[in-house]
Amino acid sequence: MIWLAVVVAGVMLAAFAAMLYLAWYLRWETEQTSGMGYYGRPLAERRLLKKRIETYSAPIKPLVRLLASTNHARATMPFFEYEGVCGPTKVSSAAVFERARHYRPRQEDVFVVTQMRCGTTWMQQLVYQIVTHGRGEIGDRGQGHLYAISPWIDAVNSVSIENAPIVGTRPTRIIKCHLPTSLCPYSPDARYIYVTRHPVSCFASIVDYNRSLLGPLLPPVQTLADWYCSDRMYWLPWPRHVDGFWNWASTRENVLFVHFEEMKKDFAGVRDRVARFLDSDLAPDEGDLVTSRCSFKYMKDHEELFEMAPPTMFSAAGGEFLASGKESRQDDVTPAVSAQIVRYCRQALHASDYPARRYYPDLVD
Repeated sequence: MIWLAVVVAGVMLAAFAAMLYLAWYLRWETEQTSGMGYYGRPLAERRLLKKRIETYSAPIKPLVRLLASTNHARATMPFFEYEGVCGPTKVSSAAVFERARHYRPRQEDVFVVTQMRCGTTWMQQLVYQIVTHGRGEIGDRGQGHLYAISPWIDAVNSVSIENAPIVGTRPTRIIKCHLPTSLCPYSPDARYIYVTRHPVSCFASIVDYNRSLLGPLLPPVQTLADWYCSDRMYWLPWPRHVDGFWNWASTRENVLFVHFEEMKKDFAGVRDRVARFLDSDLAPDEGDLVTSRCSFKYMKDHEELFEMAPPTMFSAAGGEFLASGKESRQDDVTPAVSAQIVRYCRQALHASDYPARRYYPDLVD
């Protein structure tokens, strides 16, 4: 029986050591990727950090997969809550939401606001290229990364508001924001561009995005659908988020409302609308430059400059952040989940002023 006791003790010691290593690794990854820890590095250093993440996480990936498999049925998306709005614990906190809420927008601020995965990065790039007349450089020759240019006000993974560069011929600070109108800092002096997307396509993109970051820790799709159709959804559910900003856009001249599908069908038209909204006159050749640098091909070819999240142990090897560029992702969702989301949005939009019949007729009874 002594040998059995020795084996058990050895297994317990190995498990304890593995858990200690996991705790160390998670702390190290957070230190390396928070704030400008990742986005502030030159491209070569960002690539090197990804290799280090791959190497350092390799010994504990089997343990993480085991922990995920034993808890998969009970898994859900982790969240905190601030003033009735939930947020992701990985990239934000109640304190960050509090600070963002009390930010005082300035005349040079242009907020790009969305519910997550509705075209945020594309619109950030469009605004950047418009205010620089198609000559905005991202990379080691210019600003090193989109998130070294554009602060994400309600999260920790970007340049800070205080250190964000002022860009463009019309001095502009481009601020990313997912906060709903109840928390989004507002000033009549600033400008706000809101982008939305069909809620089922939005959900499909959220699943892909989180799968690349979380790997086996991603909850089951049905659990994600239940979360998406609830008040636990990050930054409020799609209908409430959209309704709030539609009301802003309908009553405030400094708020522009755009649909992702419009950008896909008539990018030049949206480009020109945004340029007029920003008081930026584009010459024909400048408009062509803007269109070229905002194309899916250009952004996909330079994906490392537009990554929306720092690498994790599951995405460091090559997670995709610009997944497909398709106008509609609805075919990528099962009919049952699609029907659940549509049914939820119909009910939630019943008393809303948002003209769903014009943009998404399936969301109307």
